[in-house]
This record gives sequence, structure tokens and C-alpha cells, in this order.
Amino acid sequence: MVLVASGITTEGGRADEPRAFAEMLEVIVRRCPFVRPVRLGVAVLPARAPSRFFGGEEAVVDLLRRDLEDSDALAAGPLGVGVADGLFAAWLAARRSAIVQPSGTAAFLASFSLSVLGRPEMAQVLARLGVTTLGRLARLPEDRLIERFGEDGVHCRQVAAGEEGELRGLRDPGIEARLRALLEGEPPIAQPTFFGGTSLSAERALGSARRVQSWAGADAVLVARLFEGHDPGDRAALVPLGASGEAVLTATAPWPGGIPAPSPMTVLANRLPVVLRDPAGDPVGLTSSDLLTAVPGLVQVEGDRTHEVTAWAGPWPLATRWWSARRRRARLQVLTTAGVGLLLGAEAGSWWLLGRYD
Repeated sequence: MVLVASGITTEGGRADEPRAFAEMLEVIVRRCPFVRPVRLGVAVLPARAPSRFFGGEEAVVDLLRRDLEDSDALAAGPLGVGVADGLFAAWLAARRSAIVQPSGTAAFLASFSLSVLGRPEMAQVLARLGVTTLGRLARLPEDRLIERFGEDGVHCRQVAAGEEGELRGLRDPGIEARLRALLEGEPPIAQPTFFGGTSLSAERALGSARRVQSWAGADAVLVARLFEGHDPGDRAALVPLGASGEAVLTATAPWPGGIPAPSPMTVLANRLPVVLRDPAGDPVGLTSSDLLTAVPGLVQVEGDRTHEVTAWAGPWPLATRWWSARRRRARLQVLTTAGVGLLLGAEAGSWWLLGRYD
């Protein structure tokens, strides 16, 4: 079980909010020393140990609420304390000041709007299909979601169903370091602003973006974030400004099974069918050992003319979800006579365009 306390908003952008949040954490740590900040205004701690000590989860919630209300730590915003299994469900439980039992996570999440996922494009597309809540998203088949939204769509379905406890982009990996620097009186490490710089004009732009968020909601301003994954489409996502202070990418070594650098400049949200043939015009496929059946010679993307292939690299096989329905894929890089590089993907006997090296 996870307990989340939310006392500071992330939309206001006032200079006193980080210090107020740090003071809130100091109040919580007196009762529960294992509290950890998730992002500005959201803290998390394991509820099992304190609930045993204080006589149940409701008692812990009441004690924390009383401690925080008696302090000056909540001057910057309202308080919400909740208990649920998993960070995402606990965050929503805190917004409703609810205590959710582990067996009731999926039912609790079902009524929430898709907007809580922070994926406005996905929410808009699914709304046109009548899917407007997490409960309806949880009932969609994964193969359909991955066709339209890629691996992140499957991730969101698993989060909506309560099968996965943490939503990507919810944590701010740099929040602990900034709070530590604030409490120790050290200047925080300069971080890239909304437009990638640290100048005063960039700071003003960041302040404007935060004001837009305060008027139109957290999903009104989105920024790009990098994640770990096999394909370029898995490694990038748009998240609300302020949801993550820096990229989630943490590994320094190549991701296992990932394609080699450089990554394509254009990654397609909807992959396009591709016809790949050898110089004689015969189809090129994959063997049972994930090797090409022939040398690529001609490539045609749907809606475009046929181009000759001057160079190619790969294929790089990828087999995922070995514990359920095994999904075998492979990726291939080709260079055409027009000087365009293409990233192709093979799956179920067909080739698809995944990205372009512009």
C-alpha cells in the first residue's frame, strides 16, 4: 500500500512553493521517516509499517492530516491524503482523500477520465470511439492499442486496469536534489528551461507556459521526455510541463535490443505499409533465424514511388512478452538512391515504415 500526501499545486509556479513543500515533508517525516517526494506537491511513503504502529491506515491519514493542518506548510495549497496500491492509484486517491483496498484498485480507477493519464492526443482519439474513462480503456485489447499508440498505449491500459502501479511521467526525478539544495542553502544546479536554455528570456517563457497551465489545465502545455525502450517510438513521449523535471532516461549503456544510433529524426505515430523486394523484384522476408531471405534492392512506401536501395543494415530481431503471447519483430535500416534513410519494421510477414532519417 502507498500513501500520498498532496499539499502544493504544480500549476502556480510561485517561488515559495518548493520551500512550502519542503516544510510539508519535514512535518510528515516526524511521523513516517520513509517519506519520499514524487514531484512538487506530491509525497509518497509505505503505509504498512505506520498503519501497524498507529492502529490502521485511517489512523495514519488522520494523524498526518492533523499534523499538516496544525502547521504552516499548507499555505500554498489544499491538502489531500489517500491510500491505494501503486503510485498512480494513490495519487488519485489523494485527490479524493480516499482509502482504496488492494482488491478495489481497478474499480476505483474505472470512473476517472482519460485526462489523468496526461496523454491528450490518445484521449482525443479514444473519445471519438466512445472511450472516455480508465475503465473503458482497461477493457480494450492490447493488440489494437499497440497498433495505434505503440507500447505507451499498452502501458496506459495496464495502468488503467491496475495491473501496473506507476504511470510514466508522474515522477520528477530531480525533485529530491532540488529540495536538498534548497534546505542546505546551496544554489540548485542550473537545469534547461522550457526552450532548452537557462537565460532570463527562457525563464519568462517558462513562466508564461505555467500561467497557460493554470488557466487551461496541466495538459495544455506538453514537453518532450525521453524514456528507455527498444524503438524510437517507445523512447519519446509528450508529458505535461512540470510532470518531470528531466528525462526519465537513466541508463548509460545501450538499451538491450535497441537499434544503433543515430535515431531517426521523424518517428511515425501511425506506421505505413512497405513493400521490400530484392533487385530481381522478389519479396524480401525473414527466415526462422531472423535473417533476410534476400538482399534488399527495391523499397516502396505506401503512397510513394519505388526507390532503389543503395545500402542497408540489420536486421535487428526483437522478441518481447515471452511470458504471454510472444511477439517477434525485427528492424531494418535502408538507404535509397534519393538519399533518404528509412527505418523499417517487420512483423507477421509484413514490412512497415517506423521512421525516417531526415
